[in-house]
Amino acid sequence: MEKKNALTDCSRGCYIERTPVGELRCQVAPGCSKLSTYDWLEGLQDPKYDHLFEVRFKNTHKGYYRNTSQIPLKVGDLVAVEATTGHDIGFIDLAGPLVLKQMKRHNLNPDTYEFKKIYRKAKLLDLEKWQEAIAREYPVMIRARKIAAAENLPMKIGDVEFQGDGTKAIFYYIADERIDFRKLIKLYAAEFCIRIEMRQFGARQEAGLIGGIGVCGQELCCSRWMADFNSVTTQAARIQDLSLNPQKLAGQCSKLKCCIDYETPVYMDALKHIPEVTQPIETEDGLIYLVKTDVLKGTMWFSYDKQSMANMIPVSSKKVQHMLETNQRGEKAPSLRSVEKPEKEETIFKSSAGEESITRFDAGNKSKRRGKGRRKKSSRKKHVSKQT
Repeated sequence: MEKKNALTDCSRGCYIERTPVGELRCQVAPGCSKLSTYDWLEGLQDPKYDHLFEVRFKNTHKGYYRNTSQIPLKVGDLVAVEATTGHDIGFIDLAGPLVLKQMKRHNLNPDTYEFKKIYRKAKLLDLEKWQEAIAREYPVMIRARKIAAAENLPMKIGDVEFQGDGTKAIFYYIADERIDFRKLIKLYAAEFCIRIEMRQFGARQEAGLIGGIGVCGQELCCSRWMADFNSVTTQAARIQDLSLNPQKLAGQCSKLKCCIDYETPVYMDALKHIPEVTQPIETEDGLIYLVKTDVLKGTMWFSYDKQSMANMIPVSSKKVQHMLETNQRGEKAPSLRSVEKPEKEETIFKSSAGEESITRFDAGNKSKRRGKGRRKKSSRKKHVSKQT
């Protein structure tokens, strides 16, 4: 398929193109969908699991299906699958033994799970109905928000997903409290003439649907690749000695940033080798107070002045442990003043921004201008000497 004339639907991870004849074509867009999975078992076939497939729909959910009719299928095919009522349209994302790994990852037992059927590969009529249903999603979402606001319900419709045959729609909503949907569902069914399903999702999922750029300068993790959200607490920030500033720790979803948890295990392992200092350490020339700790480097900084951070002395964690053991025996640790201060180490990271000043261009222009001025003066002197 020529991608120049094709439209990209990132919510479903595919290219859509209308041929000159009028036929509709759909093809998977690699890397466009955040729910796409890399098949690290590709090439390892097992006849026992050749009939199992993972089917991806919108960027909200997947499903596991069985190919009972023995249709030749492969990853990337657009198929019509069994739904509660009617059928749905989705892309095959995984096939074979890796499907079982994915099911165990989501705490699903393959022995007791009820696999639905894959009916067929999507035909032209299926694609037409599918695209008509997709075109209705945004207008229906806007209208659904107005109806919910008219009923004074404390909720927000964040997204709408239509089934492939257009007979059912899933309304994803956000709410802080329990809501009675009996009247709202009747209003939606009468307004849109479809079957209604309400699903609640959180602020992190909404941020993933909306998208954006994080403080790191990259696209939000929740909109790029994250599908499972773990709870993030302030304890993770304390472990990393981060400033407990809500404005800096909160993401665009107004929750604690998911990236706070990324480095927490590294800090927890490093803290195992850092001794706990709860009181000043006695040395031969006075008490020393812990000022700060570099957890990853295993360095602890001490000062003889409790109220000042000046003249701090770095001490390795192993040496601090030895000093604590010395104090426990009732002895004083050796003085830190006699220790020569280490030379300042060069930073590992170097930025090319400050290597050369941008004013070098001005200096070059000045030298060129001076050269041109000297040439003009010399040419004038020669011209005058010739006339004389």
